[in-house]
Amino acid sequence: MMKRILVVEDEAPIREMISLVLEQNGFDVVEAADIHSAQTLLAEPFPDLILLDWMLPGGSGIQFIKNIKRHDLTRDIPVVMLTARSEEDDRVSGLESGADDYVTKPFSPKELIARIKAVLRRSSPVTEHESLSFNGLVLDPSSHRVMANDAPLDMGPTEYKLLHFFMSHPERVYSREQLLNQVWGTNVYVEDRTVDVFIRRLRKTLEGSGYDKMLQTVRGSGYRFSTRF
Repeated sequence: MMKRILVVEDEAPIREMISLVLEQNGFDVVEAADIHSAQTLLAEPFPDLILLDWMLPGGSGIQFIKNIKRHDLTRDIPVVMLTARSEEDDRVSGLESGADDYVTKPFSPKELIARIKAVLRRSSPVTEHESLSFNGLVLDPSSHRVMANDAPLDMGPTEYKLLHFFMSHPERVYSREQLLNQVWGTNVYVEDRTVDVFIRRLRKTLEGSGYDKMLQTVRGSGYRFSTRF
């Protein structure tokens, strides 16, 4: 089934070029030039992914992400930011707001398509393994749910896949590069710093139930999932 992508970009030449590239690669594209139009298009059929500029008429892309993450019907839609703001702090702010990836202008159409496909893969439910459980923290791939002492936890698709990998490989230390390869996949344009951002996001999700302590930083080596505190 053709994946539907919402492109939110105020500069018409860039928006049209992006849409053409996406259509040539088999995507169904809908376009918005401002925040209001983008909000109007967030209705059924919902997009499978949103490609979003930072600075837009009517508001910022960052606020738009925060708004869609507050609602049950839209919170799981993956978002790729596409912006000229290339400073490291900007990239971190974009990812921490809830974006799943961050692409800076100017960009290669080939790289953009590769990143979009990688995010869509990460957003697909992982169903090939049995339920995993540690001290009341349960991840069930069949329902794509995470429960903490019988209470559901809401998390994005990348955090889910990261937690799934850690719970499948407890007590082992993984470097940022290893996590990128295992969770994001090889040949994907993602920086090491991205791992740190998603680790923080996963910890924030787990901290209310106390399970954030299982996600441990091993200084100089990487990260480990462990029941030993």
